Amino acid sequence: MLSNNDGCVIARSWEAKDLGIKMGDPWHIVRKKPHLKEVVWLSSNYALYGDMSRRMYELLCEHVPIVEPYSIDEMFLGFHGLQGDLVAHSKHIRETVRRVAKIPTCVGLGPTNTIAKLANAVAKNDRHGEGVCDLSMPEARSAIYRDMAVGSVWGMGGASCQKLAHIGVNSIADFIAMPADLCRDILTVVGLRTPKELQGVSCLPLSMAPPVRKGISVTRSFGRPVTTWEEMTQAIARHATRAGEKLRQQGLAATAMTVFMHTNRFNNDPSYSNAVTFKIEPTSDTRQLINARGKASLERRLSICQGRHHARRSLSVSALPIPIFPSRDPDKSAAIMNALDGINLRYGRGTLRPANVQQNPDWGTRRQNMSPRHTTDVHEILQVTSL
Repeated sequence: MLSNNDGCVIARSWEAKDLGIKMGDPWHIVRKKPHLKEVVWLSSNYALYGDMSRRMYELLCEHVPIVEPYSIDEMFLGFHGLQGDLVAHSKHIRETVRRVAKIPTCVGLGPTNTIAKLANAVAKNDRHGEGVCDLSMPEARSAIYRDMAVGSVWGMGGASCQKLAHIGVNSIADFIAMPADLCRDILTVVGLRTPKELQGVSCLPLSMAPPVRKGISVTRSFGRPVTTWEEMTQAIARHATRAGEKLRQQGLAATAMTVFMHTNRFNNDPSYSNAVTFKIEPTSDTRQLINARGKASLERRLSICQGRHHARRSLSVSALPIPIFPSRDPDKSAAIMNALDGINLRYGRGTLRPANVQQNPDWGTRRQNMSPRHTTDVHEILQVTSL
């Protein structure tokens, strides 16, 4: 799988790993290697991923009392109140997801989030196993803690591992044996939670309600260099439309907007980047967000764009819960936005959109090898022929 604009490798099958393809390898280089000619390269297909993630979430909700999405391809499950063999139940869940959603998964069991995530990694790396690893018991954990590097633990970054390596802490067993005071001095109070989690003391419980987001960003690279202000304003309007969708999904309103753009740092063009931030009246209405970006146009038109080869643009908004006393008619705005979101949810994003938002601009993200969107696009529904 390739990143935006088919730039570099971001996901690999076991077969691709065996061929020596590394995470982050530039596609324009690795695709030319003779021994990789038979590799299938696929562009990112976020509409398909999001829909498959939703399907998996709904399946999991039928089998466990608590499901907490952590990312588009990873979810924590709360087995609270379940009786019987949890390993067998996990295998049943895994088989159901594979049969119904057609997604291969691995399951890690543990008394804390950190142990469960570590168990999942163990199950994933055991290519000939059953896809389930149970580290619920201390005996099972101690057997692997001695051989696993501390860098394999969730949340332990390279800088933290280097600090620990300087004092001879390399394995997970070394890590959890550290004195608490020393661990706090090196990794702060936040880092002190990790060894406790690894010992089975839950410090990161499942969040029953996700925290309110304080901001939303929409960032994309151009499929080709953008050199005119007209194209740039179209791109910003497209971003504002997506930001409005995200705001309404979260029940939030934007209070400030930041527009950022820069040229390609990896060619010989003159380097340029700039950003502008301005306050707006709290809103989640797509129309008002697009109109608000006109402020950025006035402030930036004198200093940028015409003739420059811009490679990337970004729009972010600061958010807060929807205000109680808006100056515009909230009922009329909500009715229009509900209709907009409802149609796009049913028929696909972009089916209904503001007139100044192009559906498939030629400067859009490059995706030359995108797989069919069988479940999200009526024109790409899987067709089966009976002979």
